[in-house]
Amino acid sequence: MPTGGFKQEPGIFEVEDAQVGATTLPAEWNRQLADRTLTDYDAVNLLEIAALDGAESIDWCYGCGKCVPVCPVDVVGEYGPRKIHRKLQTGIDLLEDPDLWLCTTCGNCLRVCPKQVDMIQIMPAAREAALTQGKEVPAELQGVFESTFKYGNALGQSPRKRAAWTKKAGVPVRELPKSPGPVDVLLYVEDYWSYHPRGHTAAQAFARILTRLDVDWAILGHEERTIGDSQRLAGEKGLFELLADQVSDTLAKYEFARIVTPDPHAFNALKNLYPGMGHSYEVLHYTQLLAPLMDGLEFTGSVDAKVTLHDPCYLGRHNGEYDAPRTILQAIPGVELVEMGRCRENGYCCGGGGGGMWLDGHTVNHTRERLSERRVREAAESGAEILAVCCPYEVSRFEDGAKSTGLDGVLAVRDLAELVDEALGGPEAMVQGD
Repeated sequence: MPTGGFKQEPGIFEVEDAQVGATTLPAEWNRQLADRTLTDYDAVNLLEIAALDGAESIDWCYGCGKCVPVCPVDVVGEYGPRKIHRKLQTGIDLLEDPDLWLCTTCGNCLRVCPKQVDMIQIMPAAREAALTQGKEVPAELQGVFESTFKYGNALGQSPRKRAAWTKKAGVPVRELPKSPGPVDVLLYVEDYWSYHPRGHTAAQAFARILTRLDVDWAILGHEERTIGDSQRLAGEKGLFELLADQVSDTLAKYEFARIVTPDPHAFNALKNLYPGMGHSYEVLHYTQLLAPLMDGLEFTGSVDAKVTLHDPCYLGRHNGEYDAPRTILQAIPGVELVEMGRCRENGYCCGGGGGGMWLDGHTVNHTRERLSERRVREAAESGAEILAVCCPYEVSRFEDGAKSTGLDGVLAVRDLAELVDEALGGPEAMVQGD
């Protein structure tokens, strides 16, 4: 039995022979009674990980294996906290092992673990230790760290371009640095809606929806910097803390009632981590803002399709929000909502969390297929014609997955804001004053 977190060596009891029915078996036929204690393994690497601040729970694992079948990475590879724990027991150095960078911190393992082994804390702590000790970091991830530090965003784009998406929104977008003053909703746009071409369409759609709802809202424009929660989960805690200081200083300059963001990672950090650093705000994911306002929209069209929803890990499992996106979908005329087998609490990960958004080049060598490809297959198997998402990472990830699996002609990937906007008539309706 475990004592103080460590297993005791078993007591050995041998007999000269054993009686099995009418047969007498001598000792040489009963080797299971011999001392089989594993003595040739060095657990020093397990103890070193368990000694890291936040990673203590890795030593609580007792090998039940409940985490393995719910781990999204194990579905497409060989993974799971129990497997990591076992490898550490047998001597691997996790700080130099490819497994260090495969966990997406989706949280599904913690949901089922009877010992509360918390990979959401363990893996960022181990990654931070690897960075601190100068271990090898996947080049694509290192590039993101450098871009974030230099430009304030993961895509390495100029801050001056952060509000460029607004030019084609079809509605006025107030930027607080240019037009200061109190505002109800501060839209924290984040990187992928600001810079990624596929994110622009969702941001523009959401701007039109807010305008139709007469919401008093604004953005920070060139003064916005990424919240950096994914960078933190990838091991750059110091960079996250630097960004938090910069972000909180910027927010202190303006008067607003609520922060709304489309990014579940930004939502998670602002809601759960910033208060611990002395900065508390009322924070909503954009679906939480929209869901109770859907009755105030006058739809002129419909989206006649079977639609399935992907639950973002950091909106769902990490923050318990499953209903708001579904409320929005069910309010759109013509939508028939169908659920995938893995949904809500047991939703499957897109692969973008925990730094995974920038680690496809690494994971391709250690999994049979990308998590996004697996999820696209599940969406198609549900009979859906549209895979609806509400995280800026997911549109591009799933569209790429649909193309690589040959399902792009079967399954369309749309942000919830795009679907709502389509049923409202899109940008053309705004031009016509509808």
